[in-house]
Amino acid sequence: MASLQKLFYFFPLLLLPSFSISEPYKNISLGSSLTAGGGNSNNNGSYWPSPSGDFAFGFLQLGRKGFLLAIWFNKIPQNTVVWSANRNNLVPAGSTVQLTTRGQLLLNGPGGNQTWATNLLDNNAAYAAMLDSGNFILAGTGNDYSQLWQSFDTPTDTILPSQTISGDLIAPYSESDYSEGRFRLSMESNGNLVLTYPATIPMRATPTSYWESKTAGSGNRLVFNLSASIYVSARNESAVKTLTSNAPSTEDFYHRAIFEYDGVFRHYVYPKPHNASPWPQAWSRVSNSVPPNICLPIVSGLGSGACGYNSYCSIGDDQRPTCHCPRGYDYLDPNDAIKGCKPSFIPQSCDDPIPEIDAFEYFPIENSDWPDSDYEAFHGVDEDWCRRICLEDCFCAAVVFQEYKCWKKKFPLSFGRIDLNFTGKALIKIRRDNSTSILPNRVKKDRDKTLVVIGSVLLGSSGFLIFILLPTTFLIVLGLKKKRSKIIDRRPEILGVNLRIFSYQELNKATNGFTEQLGSGAFATVYKGIIGSMDNNLVAVKKLDNVVKEGDQEFKAEVSAIARTNHKNLVQLLGFCNEEPHRMLVYEYMPNGSLADFLFGSSKPNWYQRIQVAIGTARGLCYLHEECDTQIIHCDIKPQNILLDAYLEARISDFGLAKLLKKNQTRTMTAIRGTKGYVAPEWFKSLPITVKVDVYSFGILLLEMICCRRSFEMKAENADEMVLADWAYDCFRKRRVKMLVENDEEAKEDMKRVEKFVMIAIWCIQEKPLLRPSMKKVIQMLEGAVEVSTPPDPSLC
Repeated sequence: MASLQKLFYFFPLLLLPSFSISEPYKNISLGSSLTAGGGNSNNNGSYWPSPSGDFAFGFLQLGRKGFLLAIWFNKIPQNTVVWSANRNNLVPAGSTVQLTTRGQLLLNGPGGNQTWATNLLDNNAAYAAMLDSGNFILAGTGNDYSQLWQSFDTPTDTILPSQTISGDLIAPYSESDYSEGRFRLSMESNGNLVLTYPATIPMRATPTSYWESKTAGSGNRLVFNLSASIYVSARNESAVKTLTSNAPSTEDFYHRAIFEYDGVFRHYVYPKPHNASPWPQAWSRVSNSVPPNICLPIVSGLGSGACGYNSYCSIGDDQRPTCHCPRGYDYLDPNDAIKGCKPSFIPQSCDDPIPEIDAFEYFPIENSDWPDSDYEAFHGVDEDWCRRICLEDCFCAAVVFQEYKCWKKKFPLSFGRIDLNFTGKALIKIRRDNSTSILPNRVKKDRDKTLVVIGSVLLGSSGFLIFILLPTTFLIVLGLKKKRSKIIDRRPEILGVNLRIFSYQELNKATNGFTEQLGSGAFATVYKGIIGSMDNNLVAVKKLDNVVKEGDQEFKAEVSAIARTNHKNLVQLLGFCNEEPHRMLVYEYMPNGSLADFLFGSSKPNWYQRIQVAIGTARGLCYLHEECDTQIIHCDIKPQNILLDAYLEARISDFGLAKLLKKNQTRTMTAIRGTKGYVAPEWFKSLPITVKVDVYSFGILLLEMICCRRSFEMKAENADEMVLADWAYDCFRKRRVKMLVENDEEAKEDMKRVEKFVMIAIWCIQEKPLLRPSMKKVIQMLEGAVEVSTPPDPSLC
């Protein structure tokens, strides 16, 4: 058995890079060259393809930033880079890469300045070739056709089947920025595979290791074999530590394993063009991520942790981290969350003899810890004592309290994370919204001192000097008052969020007088707008018609809560207008409209697109219910409020608006929130309204996505089919689920999943709220992580 296992791991190694010259290839002759911005590709670059066309080597344009000399998957709509030569130094149009007559690859700028080159000890390369394995080689002369250089030996952040690693991978800076980032994967000389942070440090200190294979002394290199397994091998080629296995075959799927910008090593697959399997036409993750939760292992050392300073990390169901700013803090760069957060308030002063205790309060974050920022710790104290001791300390930025233990945290805060196994909480000290800055008091003191000095000068001066200095004194005092006014006015209108405040005049101009209507409802009308100063010119302006009249405070509080949300399945709020009687919200524009347009229009999304929309919607709802700073119950989940971005990703809209509506605002014939057909039964029974009302609405929406029909069809062929929820349960009970997708060939080929989704929907629409699953449980059921049991009749109490 042991010998068979060794043979299993050894056989794929026969096809590893040192033998990949046996692949089919097309010679690239000496003297050949490519020019950035003038070639045979649709990205304004030029490239040399592999024989099958699966891979390409050449120039890839990255917007206006410049060109990347790279290797990428060439048959996938989104060009997926697997290797690059100049990741830290993009080149402009007109740059060239040349295979010189001496057998060397040279990357030169338009002026001939050398940017990158292959370092060969000899110059015997006879030709180059882009192989179907994704490896670009320089081959030597002679009978052995030895490889003098290959891209597989100098990886950047990705490895491919048949590739081995004995050195490093450095994660990119972000999804769209390929330059070197903060994390490094290293195959150490002792055989241990380690993930470290940060990747580069100005001072020569040892980076912090946050994951290791524990194969020191037994490991040799990291292998990605042609059976799609990734493992640390021993010198005899046997596996000593498996990272991923049981992946789909390399015959039917493209594979890549990438050390991503967030410091996680992930294995992805994409169906090849000939593959008729039901896999979505997108990169799908297989096996577990390494590490499974990047938020937790980085707790000390240099740097800020998985997220930037003053921000905290939470992990989603897709095992991707999200970086959040506490209330009272803003992102340093709204487009780059990992840069961290800055306070949007003036910190507590250490100059005043009496601390400003009443001017500060706490933003609590449950299950949150901020390791390695401690400077004092106390035991045997209660939470009130812990709160007070930080308020009285001008150096204290936050405290963490857990079971009669209290830790003071210094500024900036680092290594913040949500850890559900941590039973304590973090209390972030922030200035109260109605607290003025202490700086005007200092200005007053400075002004008084100035007046005393000027008065002394005047008393000891001649009448002429008095005549000159009196106007000067007036101007100085006036200037100090203006300075004070500026300091006070500097406070943002809504603290803790990155929002642009628009004037009514700006939005009137942006929408051309509110002419192009995108949609309307009982409480708002949405218009298309163009704002030239923003990164994405197109916006959607929601003009609220029926909002609460209690004043600005409630409007600001709700808009602030909406703006603090940050999830890829939510529509992002960009700004607002609050000029009575004009109250408007400015959102990012969604080019593919609403899910209603797709489901009930002439161009219906296919079954696999509907699966992704359903899972994306569930993730967005789970975030609103369980993960954002302030829990948000949507109260109106329906296809019209699920928008689709340019990639047909689900984006939930209109969340957080319930409290902005008039108290008697209705959207149906009944005096309730929500839209008829999607409303949970508890609205009619004077029962408490919880997040389970959204679960009910999601269940109805899921049935609509399964069947591509509305929840109520007056023109249904049979009376039994008019109410979708009743018809779906009858079909399920009678084991006739196939009738729900009778005209959908793709869905009929995936009946096991159709039946599972119908069961999940029936669980969601149970009349008793307690029987409905949480949205987190719904996601687990949709993704197959949890078995779905047989649901009862949803109408039984």
